[in-house]
Amino acid sequence: MSANSGTFVVIAEFLIAKEHRAEFLLACGEDASSSVRDEPGCRVFDVLTSDDSDDLVVLHEIYDDKAAFEAHRETPHFAAFVKAIERFGAERTQLRFFNQI
Repeated sequence: MSANSGTFVVIAEFLIAKEHRAEFLLACGEDASSSVRDEPGCRVFDVLTSDDSDDLVVLHEIYDDKAAFEAHRETPHFAAFVKAIERFGAERTQLRFFNQI
């Protein structure tokens, strides 16, 4: 099996101030549910938090391939999420891409 025969995984980590956490989590959830519901190439979109760090939000996304992820970035719900990042001052600390094999 080649490294590119599996799915395309995205892990994005954000730091968010406590006063904006609830609103930011809502925006993350809206992006996640819209992605899974409306994008045939989006298999999984999890919004994760940690008991050890209440300012950390991690998005774990699985797409059929990189093209499906690129299509995700063109959707209206992704554009709304980008605006929420700006509005709530979320700081993206990591953006990593993986090929699931």
